[in-house]
Amino acid sequence: MEVNFHLALPCKDIEETRAFYQDVIQANLGRHTEKWLDVDLFGHQLTFTQSGNFNFDFKNYRLEDYILPSFHFGIIVPVAHWDELYGRLSEMDLEITTEATFMQDKVGEHLSFFVQDPNGYMVEFKSFKDATEIFATE
Repeated sequence: MEVNFHLALPCKDIEETRAFYQDVIQANLGRHTEKWLDVDLFGHQLTFTQSGNFNFDFKNYRLEDYILPSFHFGIIVPVAHWDELYGRLSEMDLEITTEATFMQDKVGEHLSFFVQDPNGYMVEFKSFKDATEIFATE
């Protein structure tokens, strides 16, 4: 069964959020008003609601030799799309963090990088060497 993921998050500025996801990430927009916005992130629905300033402390964790944000969301894409995204976003004035291959030569090996959206959310883009290992335990 194929299902879609939905995540709703507060945002500081709806127009900056729209511009980031539509113009930078090149995601399609769904329904929206002046106060909220649906984003089609590779078939998954992100809903942003303008809430003004909010306090959110990012905590970190260690994976292998990397420090990663505990709170983040992301999408798993084929390697060709990952390469295109990484190349295009690298050419922009964005801070891309933790571009790495995780679990190298192990079950679940994947490429990953993070970029921060205008609200301070970390968005991760992953590509698995073998897509059948996305949920593999061994």
